[in-house]
Amino acid sequence: MTGRPRRRGASLLGGRPLILLVAVLALGLVAASGCAHRPQPDNVEDICAIFGQYPDWYDYAKRSEERWGTSIAIQMAFVHQESAFIADARPPRPRLFGIIPRRRTSSAFGYAQAQDPVWGEYRADAARWNAHRTQMEDALDFIGWYNQRTHERLGISLTNTRHLYYAYHEGHGGYRRRTYRDKPFLQRVARNVEARATLYEHQLAECADAFQCRHWYQVWPFCRRD
Repeated sequence: MTGRPRRRGASLLGGRPLILLVAVLALGLVAASGCAHRPQPDNVEDICAIFGQYPDWYDYAKRSEERWGTSIAIQMAFVHQESAFIADARPPRPRLFGIIPRRRTSSAFGYAQAQDPVWGEYRADAARWNAHRTQMEDALDFIGWYNQRTHERLGISLTNTRHLYYAYHEGHGGYRRRTYRDKPFLQRVARNVEARATLYEHQLAECADAFQCRHWYQVWPFCRRD
């Protein structure tokens, strides 16, 4: 039988191994870029269960705490309130006559419900080059960054969960004007965030050891359990 000899390794790939490799790498980049959203944790009431399901979230929260000073428990309490740990959460659309969807009243988006203007400030000031609001790493870092600015600009302690949340919800200008004083609903929400942060703190005290120094590269004296 005559004809050109078949190139070695080309039969199963149709002669296009390079194209297949590029496609696989592209899919990996898409998954890493923020398009792949994790499901809501099974139990959002227990921080140990949350970190047990997504242990890298502990790493992100710990890193944000070390960088900006807001505790892990307060960070996670903010996320619980803002998005209930739903990656692509947005405010609901109001409906005209109860039927026709209208434009959303806010650009808040993602785990931390960061709005476009302040997210832009964060990206310009402190974010990773590929930061995305649907990535928990970036959402927790954003919360830490924002609370640190609150502390610097308004003098609110990084342990004062209730007033940190007022400033987070109302913005620094709104907090200065004490707009939260005329919003009983917001006051209730802030108390709930404060209570959840306290609950998360107590829960984390029972399980934090399981998430500390668990990576092969985290060895003493570079990693110490709290």
